[in-house]
Amino acid sequence: MSTATRKPEQISARAETASARAIHANGATQAPVAAALREPDLVSIIMPALNEEAAIGETIASVPLDEFEKRGLRVEIVIVDNGSTDRTAEIATASGARVIAEAKRGYGNAYRRGFKEAHGAFICTMDADSTYPSEVMPELVSSLHDDELDFINTNRLTLMTNGVMSKRNRIGNAFLTGFTRILFRHPFKDSQSGMWVFRAELLDRMNLKAGGMALSQEIKLEAGSRLKVRCAEVPIKYSYRVGDSKLNVWRDGIINLLHLARRRLS
Repeated sequence: MSTATRKPEQISARAETASARAIHANGATQAPVAAALREPDLVSIIMPALNEEAAIGETIASVPLDEFEKRGLRVEIVIVDNGSTDRTAEIATASGARVIAEAKRGYGNAYRRGFKEAHGAFICTMDADSTYPSEVMPELVSSLHDDELDFINTNRLTLMTNGVMSKRNRIGNAFLTGFTRILFRHPFKDSQSGMWVFRAELLDRMNLKAGGMALSQEIKLEAGSRLKVRCAEVPIKYSYRVGDSKLNVWRDGIINLLHLARRRLS
């Protein structure tokens, strides 16, 4: 991938805008935002968060704002607080993020709310627990332009060191990914990765319904299998989680499997 610095007008020229969409603020539905208001030099970094006070400040601080600026890009950090009972929202606000409250619990519900709130022409996602390498995001956004891509997934499994993910979780990830590739000729090797970088205009063509963890595989199926947009996948380093995990391996794994089966039958 090229590391060349891009001027704002170079990035803007290739950024695709989208049709109108509803923006929800403070729980109220406002008028749809015009396509022209999706800011072509703005990157929206979206993180769902549920009781992440131990990691949220460090995770926000790790976003390489200077590197984005060198590439002619501005950044907004959108934290979707999914019902935290600790200081997650307070710390995120103090760290410079825009905090959106989403009362309906669920990983997918939080992301879908965040997508509606994002104003940038480019979307980056990551967890709020310091597991994903935020330093790679500027290069990935530049790659959308340089390599004429629409959607980039990240693969945690190739570079993963021992102990970062439990053996049970690794087996579950491999099984779900393999099942997805068989059923849908899926192009990705990590169907459950939570870091994606893509053009925001895709959201207006995607049919995202999952309220839980299945949203991660659903958005990849939309991009790579149904819409068949220009996709790529890059390996990343995955780190130890800060704070308690919200993942229920058996419950979420079965739900994801059922989601794949229902989608294939439909």
